[in-house]
Amino acid sequence: MSRFLSSRFSALDAYVPGEQPSDMEYIKLNTNESPFSPPEGIADAAKKELEKLNLYPDPDSTRLTKKLAEFYRVETENIMIGNGSDEILAFSFLAFMENGVVFPDITYGFYPVYAELYDVPYKQIPLLDDLTINIEDYISIGNNVVIANPNAPTGIALEIDEIEAITSSNKNHIVIVDEAYIDFGGKSAIHLTQRYENLLVIQTYSKSRSMAGARLGFAIASAQIIKDLNKMKYSFNPYNVNRLTQIVGEAVLDEEAYYKEKRNEIIATRKYTEKRLGELGFLMTNSSANFLFGKHPDIDGYVLYSKLKDMGILVRHWNKPRISDYVRITIGTRKQMDALLTVTEGILTEAIIEEKRNNQ
Repeated sequence: MSRFLSSRFSALDAYVPGEQPSDMEYIKLNTNESPFSPPEGIADAAKKELEKLNLYPDPDSTRLTKKLAEFYRVETENIMIGNGSDEILAFSFLAFMENGVVFPDITYGFYPVYAELYDVPYKQIPLLDDLTINIEDYISIGNNVVIANPNAPTGIALEIDEIEAITSSNKNHIVIVDEAYIDFGGKSAIHLTQRYENLLVIQTYSKSRSMAGARLGFAIASAQIIKDLNKMKYSFNPYNVNRLTQIVGEAVLDEEAYYKEKRNEIIATRKYTEKRLGELGFLMTNSSANFLFGKHPDIDGYVLYSKLKDMGILVRHWNKPRISDYVRITIGTRKQMDALLTVTEGILTEAIIEEKRNNQ
């Protein structure tokens, strides 16, 4: 770091995104992107907007906001558009967490980063031994709460009545539900935002709508919470969503049948892969996301990650207590998952032979 960096940031551990190596062509199963491209009409919508790139985009994303409001059956005043859901999370920590926040100890890595960045007091609540959230830890906790549902990297989802119990028991504090993976098997809490003024639901186009490269997210909450978030946006970057992304975001909502078909395909492939990995001896969490989180008793998590990478397959590994034996595997196409399974079986066979040799 330079000698000019503010001292308060010298110890900041920045978020580390999934690696994007370019030394060879990989089967990329490490960043939870969709394996399916958007339908053809999406690109056509973007092309029509190219001639207007000399003009600033609509800072309010008016047309997209209206279309999302119709899609989710809320009012336009209940929606904010962001440059990815990460931006909205950042604005939320800045706007609401001055007096503190709690979230699980194993969850999306940006939560502690934002807390450190904005000097927010925070507490990480340990997951249970089976990596599930104990909702009793959050009932009437008297603090702001952030929960990813389904959780990441475990993929485990809370039931909607559990989300409501946490929200209703903390009415004087903000409860954020980060629903990045909700479309792959969970139940959204969006309808609860009309009942609870303290509930903020955040979603993204990155996963189930094949738009990770466009950077588009949105929040749904009470009108007053949305006003607060927009105050943060207008104090930081009013033109936060470019005009191409806004137009594409609208067009995507007209292709719901296509995306539903692809989501169902991903879910079916997840179940297929989970069964096959189970037959190989993997122990996995009950994922409701577009990824699997598992470990194998005969091989270290980092070793498995490294050997897969050497064979041209990227998965995600964290060198953290409690989950260092696990790898997270994004669900790709059936062909990609079959390649993963074949290579993994070979790695396991080699590891078992090596262990027997060492024990002789």
